[in-house]
Amino acid sequence: MKNFSLIVIYCFILFTAIAQDKQKSISIIPQPVSVKKGVGNFTLTKGTQIEIPSANPEVKRIADSLSKKIFASTGFKVAVKSSNMLIGPRIQLSLINNAAIGKEGYYINATPQTISISANAPAGLFYGVQTLYQLLPKEIESKTVVNKISWTVPVCSITDYPRFEWRGLMFDVARHFFTKDEVKQYIDEMVKYKFNLLHLHLTDDEGWRIEIKGLPKLTEVGAWNVKRVGYFGTFSVPAPNAPRNFGGFYTQADIKDLVQYAKNKFVNILPEIDVPGHSLAAIAAYPELSCSAGIENHGVGSGEEIKDWDKHVALVDDNLCPSNENVYVFLDKVITQVAELFPFEYIHMGGDECFKTFWEKSDAVKALMQKEGLKTMEEVQSYFEKRVEKIVSSKGKKFMGWDEILEGGIAPSAAVMSWRGIKGGIEAANMKHYVVMSPTTFAYIDYMQGDAIVEPHVYETLRLNKTYEFEPVPDGVDSKYIKGGQANLWTEQVYTIRHAEYMTWPRAFAISETLWSPKEKKDFDDFTRRVEKQFERLDVSETKYSPSMYDPIFDASIDSINNQLKINLSSELKGLNIYYTFDNTFPDRFSPKYTGTLTVPPESVMLKVITYRGKEPIGRMIYMPIDELQKRAKEKKNE
Repeated sequence: MKNFSLIVIYCFILFTAIAQDKQKSISIIPQPVSVKKGVGNFTLTKGTQIEIPSANPEVKRIADSLSKKIFASTGFKVAVKSSNMLIGPRIQLSLINNAAIGKEGYYINATPQTISISANAPAGLFYGVQTLYQLLPKEIESKTVVNKISWTVPVCSITDYPRFEWRGLMFDVARHFFTKDEVKQYIDEMVKYKFNLLHLHLTDDEGWRIEIKGLPKLTEVGAWNVKRVGYFGTFSVPAPNAPRNFGGFYTQADIKDLVQYAKNKFVNILPEIDVPGHSLAAIAAYPELSCSAGIENHGVGSGEEIKDWDKHVALVDDNLCPSNENVYVFLDKVITQVAELFPFEYIHMGGDECFKTFWEKSDAVKALMQKEGLKTMEEVQSYFEKRVEKIVSSKGKKFMGWDEILEGGIAPSAAVMSWRGIKGGIEAANMKHYVVMSPTTFAYIDYMQGDAIVEPHVYETLRLNKTYEFEPVPDGVDSKYIKGGQANLWTEQVYTIRHAEYMTWPRAFAISETLWSPKEKKDFDDFTRRVEKQFERLDVSETKYSPSMYDPIFDASIDSINNQLKINLSSELKGLNIYYTFDNTFPDRFSPKYTGTLTVPPESVMLKVITYRGKEPIGRMIYMPIDELQKRAKEKKNE
């Protein structure tokens, strides 16, 4: 009887432990290759130590960073020791030799006494530590000490390694300038989710952001424009005497500091010098670089309209002149210094959206075409790109450009970044060129992520569920030519680092999972469950993010029979209820619940909606004018 009672008690304790353990689910982004959850927890205390192998400064730096973060949020001074003789609770970082996980993969084995993180290289240990942070309570992201928290990690074993070597985010610091510290902040956020490539868009019509010695006007003139706040591309041309004091640039010392900072977090920085188009800032500094040779020096762009996008016509000459030998001398000087500053193997030289309006008018370009046997303007750009590719190669670097460099013939060793969908990437890969996929259809995170009625205005929308559909390897393409992918954050409408965060998260979670996790493990419903857990962490770290995935989706149409406006509502997430009103009151869960197509009451002027999960409001309250829905329905009917 006594033994039976002990068995009952043991079973009760075991089942209670299992139940409690299940409540603490493992929610990691990007999803690891394999996660096996056990019973119980490792508890981090002030007596915990970090054990590392001796004589490896990179591992020591990782361990010191881990210790510093633990101290910031827990107040525990966790010692880092080079020893394999430690006893008691400890976190072990160790280097192994296992080809199965590659140079960025890792193993985690958490028991009640020890957390072991092992990898072939320091990069793998670094990514294992990022996963460890996600296994700890969300308060680990606090910059100040949080008391009365049980700092536990669930017992588990994790095997993890990336699917792609190129896992990038592009940060446009040219349209709007971001300080060195803000770029560091962006790096800090991206590495938590195992991105390893920061593409810095350093030059454009609105700014030249990198010091080039011997060409002082690039930053004295080209780094500054007139501040405008509103909708980019709609601003008036600045008055001649308007103060050009908005902008900034990175000194070469700044660049070296950024490169080292990124390297310490296993991030490569890809520099982009965007030519021959998007070069108005350079031309403002040195007008003789354009085919119009400074006849009308427009100045650095300030967000005014400089191109007619419908007619594909340049209103202002923002192209370097391909027939001017001094342009190649200029680029040689720029590329020489860029190559010295950035150790990464590639230099991105742009090549996109090069409207040929002023080339077509140029007698010098016509003479070049006759001399070189060039029949089209696309071949003229190809001539330019091939010459630039030779300059890049002469500096010991590899040339990369946007997919427009395919037009007119591509340089032999060029790599392609495919942005106009995946078509260019397919074409390049089939020609045996390396490709990075960053298509507008899935990876342009400057687009609105919810309804235009509530989002900061941009000309397109890209929702989280669409971003999650991103697949970098198209059917029928040899995967060895697809290096990976990235999301692109253009900043025409992004003025601050807080808004850059809002535009990046959570869509960069989707890109991260696509590029790191096994393709077969992708599951949007499970992904959004984990996204919500990350939101809690972002709240603690005070990182801004978009809640748009909770917002309802509006679909307006005109009934073909009675010409009446019909409204259908849906949501990206399962399990949400949508409540609405037409009577100008504020809906809550006691308001009408959406169950099917809505018919607009006569003379109603506003539809207000909000989403709930159970009894809790979860989405933003959206005010949708009936006039706006009428407009959308008419546009849909006319498509």
